[in-house]
Amino acid sequence: MQNTSLRHAPAEPRRYGAVNWIGLWTLYVKEVQRFVKVITQTVLAPVVTTLLFFAVFALALGGAVRHVGDLPFITFLAPGLIMMATTQNAFANTSSSIMISKIQGNIVDMLMPPISAGEFLVAYAFAGVTRGLVVAVAVGAAMWPFAQFDIESWAATLYFVLAGSLVLSLVGILAGLWSEKFDHLAAVTNFVVTPLAFLSGTFYSVERLPPFWYGVAHADPFFYMIDGVRFGMTGHADSDPALGALVLAATAAALWALCYTLLRRGYRLQP
Repeated sequence: MQNTSLRHAPAEPRRYGAVNWIGLWTLYVKEVQRFVKVITQTVLAPVVTTLLFFAVFALALGGAVRHVGDLPFITFLAPGLIMMATTQNAFANTSSSIMISKIQGNIVDMLMPPISAGEFLVAYAFAGVTRGLVVAVAVGAAMWPFAQFDIESWAATLYFVLAGSLVLSLVGILAGLWSEKFDHLAAVTNFVVTPLAFLSGTFYSVERLPPFWYGVAHADPFFYMIDGVRFGMTGHADSDPALGALVLAATAAALWALCYTLLRRGYRLQP
């Protein structure tokens, strides 16, 4: 009888050390096209939602004379909102793609070709980074006429946007692998991603927090993402940007190693 069993982990390349560049690129393009085809939902909707956040907080809490340090409140607020939208969409891209493929049973289309766990990880992770970057540019462009910020450091801004998107893209892969139904994925979004994003200095300076919560904020990777982007866009930072860059690099490296290990083992990848 013919063996029709499914493989539960991405296939390794036929030659040790060889990279299947065509397969990697094809999978990356497929993931990018997946969110581009529904751009109203994946890019335009975050822009509208973020502008609504901006309007509510700017009008209700900002006022014409409110400042955070030397910055007008709306200028302080804009980078945090941009980064919050960026990271949430990077997470959504990878987590939803893996979850939908598992539910529909077409995850086999990614497991059967000669694509290694590393290639699978690179394609999915950087497709999530791409969506995060696209959302960051779109939200920033929509918000600029109202906040009118000047980029102080393009290098810092780009680094923290990319690093933050990569971290949340990897978290999305972990969430997609772990989740067996959409309720599980919603739990990660509602009880992990959203609280960490909201409690990380998006709407306020952590310098105003009591000592305990000040320490909690500095243990939150989202704080370093938002603080780093705020530094790059306005020059204002509540922590050392070099420390933030190091924390995000270490976090991304740890998450990458964990994702790779789980993919190599085929963790919950069977349809």
